[in-house]
Amino acid sequence: MGSDITVVTGGKTRSESIAIAVKAISHETEFVLVHDAARALASSDLARSVLSALASGEKCVIPVLPEVDTVKVISSDGFVQSTPDRSSLAKVQTPQGFSFATLLAAHKDGATATDDAALVEAMGVKVKTVSGEERALKITTPNDLHQALYFLTGSKTLRTGVGIDAHKFGSADRQLWLGTLLWPNEIGMDGHSDGDVAAHAICDALFAAAQLGDLGSNFGVDRPEYAGASGEKLLTEAVSKVSAAGFAISNISLQIIGNRPKIGSRRAEVIAALSKVLGGVPVSVSATTTDGMGLTGTGEGIAAIASALIYAR
Repeated sequence: MGSDITVVTGGKTRSESIAIAVKAISHETEFVLVHDAARALASSDLARSVLSALASGEKCVIPVLPEVDTVKVISSDGFVQSTPDRSSLAKVQTPQGFSFATLLAAHKDGATATDDAALVEAMGVKVKTVSGEERALKITTPNDLHQALYFLTGSKTLRTGVGIDAHKFGSADRQLWLGTLLWPNEIGMDGHSDGDVAAHAICDALFAAAQLGDLGSNFGVDRPEYAGASGEKLLTEAVSKVSAAGFAISNISLQIIGNRPKIGSRRAEVIAALSKVLGGVPVSVSATTTDGMGLTGTGEGIAAIASALIYAR
């Protein structure tokens, strides 16, 4: 995961896991943020707000939202015992921020709590609050997931499509075009167009998502105007067709399958080139082999699989 990230094995409880993580942190660290992975949509601005309060001298800072529901204290046999005044109640979120010394002291004795701020509070240290975010919800139920998708997409209607393309290698004088890039000193692919399997798979995925047919029905061998057409040209036209159908592209994921060329050294180039043709949308690119099996495994050709996420404009 990189030298900037240290992974530790957690404990049996949340508090135990945090205590283990704290021990792995350098004592020269000034501030520590503790965040629930389930609050995946919390923004960087929220983290900066917590850090700003710490920098001003606070030892513990937590984001909160006001409680808008009436809350009841219930007995073990199901009867209401009391009704707290909700004006003084708040729902707590993460990331929670601490001075390193404060968090270390909070976990010194192995105490447990549902959040680290409660341990600090028990030490008699004041816990400062800052405004939280509705989007920093804890995603634990199917309803939470639906709400999270709304924050990600608003009221957009999402559609997905999958596209697959494969070509065998052609003659030695055929240039290899892959991901709209020319790959020098590599043998190109046979095909009606330039044989760019990456571009073709993306086109296929876009057409599938927008219910516009497939690569063959749009750019088939019966269309002489596409003879020798570049992957860039086909992608540009695919984007135009999808846009005309009332959709915009949200994200593209592409996997290239083959023994050669090696994608890693030019991955960033491929991503940049494809994203540019697609209008600047996020593109991810991965590569794999098939352990000697099939057309790609025996080195006879290259294949690609793409998924497209689009939404109604």
